[in-house]
Amino acid sequence: VLVIGNKNYSSWSMRAWLVMSAFGIPFEEVRIALGQADTAARIASYSAAGKVPVLIANNMAIWDSLAICEFLAEQFSSRNLWPADVGARAHARSICAEMHASFASIRHDMPMNIRADLREQARSSGAQADIGRICEIWEDCLTRYGAHAYLFGEFCIADAYFAPIVMRLRSYGVTLAPALQAYAERLIAHPAVAAWIATALTETDTVAWHEARSGS
Repeated sequence: VLVIGNKNYSSWSMRAWLVMSAFGIPFEEVRIALGQADTAARIASYSAAGKVPVLIANNMAIWDSLAICEFLAEQFSSRNLWPADVGARAHARSICAEMHASFASIRHDMPMNIRADLREQARSSGAQADIGRICEIWEDCLTRYGAHAYLFGEFCIADAYFAPIVMRLRSYGVTLAPALQAYAERLIAHPAVAAWIATALTETDTVAWHEARSGS
């Protein structure tokens, strides 16, 4: 069972959901609308951490998106959720850890809102610096490994981890270099990402942005 928040807003939920969907891992989805009177109580019934996503598996709760991805990679090792090459795998883990722990400005100033057109919103210097670092990561990965469509050749956890960033860049109208824009468009077209976006566009919940950051 994967417990998630709104697909329009919950970037951390998106990461775990994409990994499970893209790699054909069967699961039941439980969606908890954020910013509601009962949100905290409903999430707390699955995890004391009070954040989504939460994976319920083998009679235990796993309540952090990166921990969920590592657990899934162990349980479904034959599906290559991480790159097969040891060097590429270490690199992919490193950029996911950086995504997990850094980029506070872009998360604060440019929260994910798939339905919105936010192209006129000004960007802070911190958010612009974060975008620059993200572009640097993508350029490096695509140069080293991107012989096919994605950061390490085939779709992996790293692509799922940066998919919410692609959602932000699109909503806020960020201009990318041609190779990076092409990568973003390939990611948007991935069946799992496209399915998430399609559902996000049909949601009717409206959540204040500060309430949409309930994730890890």
